[in-house]
Amino acid sequence: MRRKLYGNKIEPACEYCANGRTTADETSVLCERRGVVPLYYSCNKFKYDPLRRKPRRSPVMKTYSDDEFRIE
Repeated sequence: MRRKLYGNKIEPACEYCANGRTTADETSVLCERRGVVPLYYSCNKFKYDPLRRKPRRSPVMKTYSDDEFRIE
């Protein structure tokens, strides 16, 4: 079985469906089939589009000084 992008257990949500477009304020989706729906709504016509997903931000890395790596 081929592994899908972002894993095989993807819960349907209109936020990343190929049939919908996110509104300008990013609070709802304009669905071709259902009209205006919430981001996490899903229907039977859900079609996954991996390019619609937004990647999570990287965690902020701590900065270290040279003194912390010095052995005395």
